[in-house]
Amino acid sequence: MRGTVTFTFNARQSIDIDTDIHPDAQAAIQARNWLEATWDRLGCEPLRPSGKVLLLDKILGVTDAFGYSELSANQEQATELARNILLAVDAQRVTVDLPGLSVGF
Repeated sequence: MRGTVTFTFNARQSIDIDTDIHPDAQAAIQARNWLEATWDRLGCEPLRPSGKVLLLDKILGVTDAFGYSELSANQEQATELARNILLAVDAQRVTVDLPGLSVGF
């Protein structure tokens, strides 16, 4: 199955990544674990004053930490991030909107 993630960094910078995904329960768990580990490795900070970090916050934080420059220059990293996002939220189409602080699917 194919999936697409659109990363929007600002009005002039966005990236569309198409990738193969094979969703199942184990893949979703592994994707969430990957996002958690990457969040920690990149030193991401909670977005909410309460300090609570939801899955969508991790997606926003990891995307922001990688940034447009890294994801546009490193296709392998961008594809890995996109694949893990798609599997974690169990969707074929996801939009990560950093200026709007939203993840739509």
